[in-house]
Amino acid sequence: MSADEKAIALARVAARAADKALGVDQVALDVSGQLPLTDVFLLVTGRNERQVSAIARDIEDALHPEGAKPVRREGRADGRWVLLDFSDIVVHVFHEEERTYYQLERLWRDAPVVDLQLPEHPAD
Repeated sequence: MSADEKAIALARVAARAADKALGVDQVALDVSGQLPLTDVFLLVTGRNERQVSAIARDIEDALHPEGAKPVRREGRADGRWVLLDFSDIVVHVFHEEERTYYQLERLWRDAPVVDLQLPEHPAD
């Protein structure tokens, strides 16, 4: 079983919004084979609390015209790890330290990676 096309499209819209908000290290994982409640996890890193909150807000704003509204939202006030559950996709926006600590990519290492089709950025 693989992620629904709608979920992949939403993940790509969310990833482009995060990219514009300077989110880094984006990874989308197809968790449809392991979880019955969602198809894709999108992981994004922000460099500080304000950026984490801004990335989460921009993702919500970008997905709203697509008809996707979060059914659950957690962590926005702290700006360390914001979880946005849109049913088809779950977005995790992490502060750098939380991303390193929790290592969700390692936890879900068996999940296939979804190509987000993001533009290449020159090395800093």
